[in-house]
Amino acid sequence: MTSVARVSAIALSGLEGALIKVEGGVGRQLPGMNIVGLPDAALNEAKQRVRHAASASGLSLSERFVLINLQPADLPKHGSSFDLSIALAALAALGFVPLKNLENTLHIGELGLDGRVRKPRAFLASVVAAVRLGFVKIMVPSESAAEASLIPGAKIIAVDSLLGAVNWHRKKSEGWFTSSSLTADPDNEETDKQDLENIDISEVVGQEEAVEALQIAAVGRHHIHMVGPPGAGKTMLAKALPSILPDLSIEESITVSSLSTLNRASPLKRLVRRPPYENPHHTASAPSIIGTAQGGWIRPGAVSLASYGVLFLDEAQEFPAAILDSLRQPLESGSVQIHRAVIKANLPAKVQLILASNPCPCGYGGSVKTVKSCICTPNQQRRYRSKISGPLLDRIDIRLRVNRVSRVEVTPDINKKISLDIRAKVFEARVAAASRFKETPWSVNSEIPGSVLRSKKYHPGLKATATLDRALDIGNITLRGYDRTLRIAWSICDFQGSAVPTRDDVAVALMLREEGAL
Repeated sequence: MTSVARVSAIALSGLEGALIKVEGGVGRQLPGMNIVGLPDAALNEAKQRVRHAASASGLSLSERFVLINLQPADLPKHGSSFDLSIALAALAALGFVPLKNLENTLHIGELGLDGRVRKPRAFLASVVAAVRLGFVKIMVPSESAAEASLIPGAKIIAVDSLLGAVNWHRKKSEGWFTSSSLTADPDNEETDKQDLENIDISEVVGQEEAVEALQIAAVGRHHIHMVGPPGAGKTMLAKALPSILPDLSIEESITVSSLSTLNRASPLKRLVRRPPYENPHHTASAPSIIGTAQGGWIRPGAVSLASYGVLFLDEAQEFPAAILDSLRQPLESGSVQIHRAVIKANLPAKVQLILASNPCPCGYGGSVKTVKSCICTPNQQRRYRSKISGPLLDRIDIRLRVNRVSRVEVTPDINKKISLDIRAKVFEARVAAASRFKETPWSVNSEIPGSVLRSKKYHPGLKATATLDRALDIGNITLRGYDRTLRIAWSICDFQGSAVPTRDDVAVALMLREEGAL
C-alpha cells in the first residue's frame, strides 16, 4: 500500500488550462475524506460523490481516511471535472490502482453516485488545453469520446464508469475503449447549415461599391462602419460578409469551437469550420458583449464568440456608449481580459466589427433620391452622431456611405459573382499576405503593427504615399489612421494580385477610410 499517489487533472480559466496534480494520501484518522487546495463548493462536494461512486463500483473507501491535495494549492479550482482524478488518487493511495500511468494521463470527468462518468462543464476546452499542455493520453467519459476525438494530437481513453477507469489502469479490457483523433471534414453538414444561414453576395442589389468594399475588408479582416437611411441594405451587406470569408484554419476552428462550447451544454458533433456571425441586440448587457465570470467560470461575450468571424452591431447609436467604448481595447489588441477577485482570463477577440448607423434620428439626413426629407435639427443630428465616440471610430478601417437603391434591374446578370467565387479570391489574397509576412507572427493585414508597415521592407514608397503623407501633415488623419490606411492599401493590392500598393491603391484606401465619416 502506498502513502501518496499523484493523478493529473486540469484547471480551466477561459481557454487556458493549468496542470493540477491531485495528490491522494492515507492518514491515521477516522474513516473519511477531505479535500484541500482552494476547492470551490462544487469541488468540495466531490468527496461525497467519490465515496458513493467507489462503493457502487465495489471499491470501498470507507475503511481509511484519505486526504486529497490539489496542487498547486494557491490556485482556485472550480467545478466537477476533478471527480475522476480525485477518485483515482484515493484508490491509488489505498493500493487499488497502479501508479504507472496516473501522472502521464490526464483525467476529465464528473462522477455519478452509481459510478458512471459524465461530461463536465467546458469539456472540449479542457481537452484542447490538455493537448496544448503536451498530454497525449486523455481519459474522458465515453459519452463524450466523439467530441474529444475532434481535437487532433490526442489518444482518447473513453470510460463509462469509475470501474472502467480502474480497469484501464489495471490493463483489464472491460469498461473502456480508445479513440484516435478524427480528421476534420470541411465539407460537412455544419458548414452547409452555416452557409444556408448567410446571404449570398449575389443577392445584394444595387450596391456595387459597397460589395467591392466588403471584398477588401474580407481580405484584411478590416472593421467597417456603414452609414445610410433605413432600407438601404446595411443589414443585408453585413449578413453577406461571412459568406465571402475563407474557411477557418485548423487552429482557428479549434479555438472557435472551444469558445462555442463554453456557453453550451449540448455536445459538439463537428468542429466549426465557417467564420462565426454574432448579431447582439442593442439591449444586450456589457457582460453579454464583453464576457464575464460567474461562479468561477468564464462566460465569453459576443466579441469573443465572433472571433475570426463577424460581430455586427445594427443601429449602433442605440447601444450604450459605455458598451461601444468597451470594444476599443479588444479591437486594438485582438483579445479581451476578464478580471474578477479570484479569477483572471484572457479570451481571443480577433473579430471583424461591422457598425451600421442611420445618419440621424429620423434616418434620412443627407439621403439622396428620396421624397422623404430629414426632420432633425442640427443639434439632434450632432448629438446622435456623437454617440459613437471618436476613439472608437478611429479604430474603424473602412467607412461607407450606403445610399438607398433607386433602380432594380429586372433582367438577371448572368455574370454576377457569387460568394464562392469571391471567397476563393479572398483566400488567395490572404495567402499572399501570409506569405509576405511569413517572417512575422501576423498573417492578415489588419494585424500588422504600424511600425512594421512603415519600415523600409514593407513601406510602398514615398511616391505611392504622397497623398497619405499630406493628409497626416495637415492633421486630416491620425498616425493610427495612417497605419490603418496602409493596411487597407495592402488589402487592395492583395485582392488585385499586385506586388506593391500603388498611388491609386493608397488613394482608394484613404477614400474608404474617410468616405462614410460623419
